[in-house]
Amino acid sequence: MIFVTDASGQTIHTSSDWPVLTGQTIKDSLGRGWLKCVHPEDRAIVERTLEEALSKVSEFSIRYRLAKPSGDYRWVGVGGVPSIGPPDYTFIGYLGSLTEIADCSTAEIHAYGNVERFIPPPTHPATIATDHLDQIADYLILAHALIEADGAKSALPGLRLALFEVGCALADRVGRPAKPN
Repeated sequence: MIFVTDASGQTIHTSSDWPVLTGQTIKDSLGRGWLKCVHPEDRAIVERTLEEALSKVSEFSIRYRLAKPSGDYRWVGVGGVPSIGPPDYTFIGYLGSLTEIADCSTAEIHAYGNVERFIPPPTHPATIATDHLDQIADYLILAHALIEADGAKSALPGLRLALFEVGCALADRVGRPAKPN
């Protein structure tokens, strides 16, 4: 499932799958409301990683426990890539992806945050996007990570433009002002 933030890191779009995954409404997830679904012991790592990524306008990866509607927790891998748009390659926010990793019964897993590189985990059936635009965003984010790892960096400008366009389309769903020409 995907999400979009503005340049200050406030969530402006959450995939329609969010309520099924967490039990929280999309409206309540916006801004930083989604943090209420993060396990209390992991919340500081999540917030610190996001703030560092924002300060550097960098990619990020975070692994943490996310509440289920039942109140139990599951492990998720979350990451984002900066959206850069006009004018003058301005940072406008993040396009991010969330994937379930495992149930909390897995004792070997721990929370962490990483800035500078986002490598999406394999998609889990519980977090496969059901909306076509969300699926496109997931694939573009995965392609971004693969290109970075494979060394085909000449393809990144076009891919980042595609990520920007998809991010704008997602943001337009929630009434974001029209993108500049």
